[in-house]
Amino acid sequence: MTQREAQRLPSHPAAVDYSVEYAVDAWQRSILFLDVLRRRAVQFEERASQTAPHVLDYEAELVLDGRGLQRPVNYALVRIIPNGSFKIDPLKRPFVVVDPRAGHGPGIGGFKADSEIGVAMKAGHPTYLIGFLPDPVPGQTIEDIGRAEATFLETVIARHPDAEGKPCVIGNCQAGWAMMMVNALRPELFGPIIVAGSPLSYWAGVRGKNPMRYSGGLLGGSWLTALTGDLGGGIFDGAWLVQNFENQNPANTLWTKQYNVWSKIDTEAERYLGFEKYWGGLVLLNADEMQWIVDQLFVGNHLAAGNIRTSDGAAIDLRTIRSPIVVFCSHGDNITPPQQALDWILDLYDSVDDIRAWGQTIVYTIHDNIGHLGIFVSGGVARKQHDEFASNIDLIDVLPPGLYEAVLTPKGEAVDNPELVTGEWVMRCEARTLDDIRALGANDLADERKFEAAARVSEVNLSLYRANVQPFVRAVTTPQMAEAMRALHPMRLSYAIFGARNPFLAWVDDAADWVRENRRPAKSDNPMLGFQELASRQIVDGLDFWRKGVERIAEETFHALYGAPVLQAALGIDTDSSRPPRRAARSKLHQALVERRIDELNNEMNHGGLVEAAVRALIYVGYAHGAVDERGFAAIRGIRDALAPANQRTLAEFKTLVRDQFLMLVIDEEAAVLAIPHLLPESIKERCEAFDMLRQVLEAPGALGDEASVRLRRVATLFGLGSELATTSPARPGKRAAAQILSPVRAARIQERS
Repeated sequence: MTQREAQRLPSHPAAVDYSVEYAVDAWQRSILFLDVLRRRAVQFEERASQTAPHVLDYEAELVLDGRGLQRPVNYALVRIIPNGSFKIDPLKRPFVVVDPRAGHGPGIGGFKADSEIGVAMKAGHPTYLIGFLPDPVPGQTIEDIGRAEATFLETVIARHPDAEGKPCVIGNCQAGWAMMMVNALRPELFGPIIVAGSPLSYWAGVRGKNPMRYSGGLLGGSWLTALTGDLGGGIFDGAWLVQNFENQNPANTLWTKQYNVWSKIDTEAERYLGFEKYWGGLVLLNADEMQWIVDQLFVGNHLAAGNIRTSDGAAIDLRTIRSPIVVFCSHGDNITPPQQALDWILDLYDSVDDIRAWGQTIVYTIHDNIGHLGIFVSGGVARKQHDEFASNIDLIDVLPPGLYEAVLTPKGEAVDNPELVTGEWVMRCEARTLDDIRALGANDLADERKFEAAARVSEVNLSLYRANVQPFVRAVTTPQMAEAMRALHPMRLSYAIFGARNPFLAWVDDAADWVRENRRPAKSDNPMLGFQELASRQIVDGLDFWRKGVERIAEETFHALYGAPVLQAALGIDTDSSRPPRRAARSKLHQALVERRIDELNNEMNHGGLVEAAVRALIYVGYAHGAVDERGFAAIRGIRDALAPANQRTLAEFKTLVRDQFLMLVIDEEAAVLAIPHLLPESIKERCEAFDMLRQVLEAPGALGDEASVRLRRVATLFGLGSELATTSPARPGKRAAAQILSPVRAARIQERS
């Protein structure tokens, strides 16, 4: 509608009809919206009265209660009971989903069918959840929780002794860094670990974006956390964490979320109530737990630098993790942007070779626009990214050490061997370097020093608070005061004000029933609906404009304050060093161990048999691609399954084999390649069979490129088969037993040609 047409609207005879129709519709929507808020409040009160509230869409059975451990915690391990639509394979590795204790209750990883838990069970994996109760055990610490989570993983492993692989652990948001720490201390308990939307490098970000990282410095550090915990009587209310999340997007918090329900009240109510069941499930933390998180992580940023130690002096070094690490983040996440999810790699390693020297495999994938919660809540994300992770977790587990990006393309574009694709997407792990991480944006050295200054100011202010203010606050705060403050928190009031205790809303239930029976929605062509949408957009734009202004002022203030040379000098910041403040230490012992391992691999290059030769050749040719496609791994599985059980290697054995052969090629590619003939058997038939299987795997994703073809011809020569064999069309992979791929007659002919 143009402005001129809108000006003529009042004189049009239909204008009154449009206005009356819209007024009735808006009035009815308002009544129904009030009823939704009433139901939301009732739902909140019901959950608050439950002992172990959760939002799981599946039945679960308790396996181990953390309150019964030697160091009791409010965490528990439960087994997800599959419904009739899932066929669980007891030989597949179990999945363990760990939900974040960041203000909300557990269960978001299994919130609906299309979820992390749902896709794991669809892929046939036994699935568990590590959840928690709303109230902490008095005195429990982050370290106690870590020990309990290790015990839970021990229990899962003991329940699945025949599983091919250790548990795959999914850590959502705050659970991601927690499980990474457990993994660093107990690497033997883990298969691949997936950290979804998890901050690991807390100062990282890009100028003009990611303003949340400035909050600690602008508030003077963690003294405010200590004050909040003291006013809570030793309890930190998770509602403050939820409110911090809400503050990042005032347009959505103050308007869009409610407007979307009101404007689509006939279709959006149930979805809104379903999400609010999780959003309103507020939990508590011990004040000491929250203080540790803020001091050590969000302000101190000690995790990536390896500066965190346990009570017995053990250093938490993420480089000691041996299982593959899958990092899932998003450009649309304003809570954990890609820099905070990935820049720990830059803190720990100098190059990809450094990653390989530590024996680590890191795979990352970045969504274009999904928000923070969508990373582990969105059904679309579950059907795509999480489904691919679950379907291809064994592929990820056997990837050679290095840095990769998981690239997903639609199955419909896979013109070659689509039957080898397990889901609706093809996963391809492409080799990356640290420059690819740097290209996402990172702090410069001056920025690092500013955050270091903010961390030191936090330490000073916390000491001053503890010495001069804390004794008084603790003396005057009674349990009744602390409970009253929690009840009056704005997050809780937003629910309670619409609850049954409000006598002014007693009429809403009956009125809503009457409206539903006499509903008269406005027609879609009513121009007043257009004016409604225009007004909504203007409100959103105004709130966004205000948010961006506040964020710009906050960023400029932070950089001006903590970049002041006088303040940095007073705090003892070393402005002459070219070393970043959070750089992880290097170990001469580790370097010596690496050199010894190199000598061992050099000595083993001429040792082995046909399998070692085939895997080495496979890696040598495939290295030209710079990527690993799931179809190639599916072809390997098909060939492996066709072998007699006595000749099959376990996944762990195959993983070790792949890593050793890959590292030999990294150490001295030419020497490793020239050693291949020494590993081969005399039988030309066995060589032909091995080469044909090798070619099947390499061509499963599609035709080879020029460099890969050249390398394959060289391998054919090394196998003593003649380079022309490399151009022969291979048999369909996985369709016949390995021993029957080549007939004796064909083998004899090949022998004659060679």
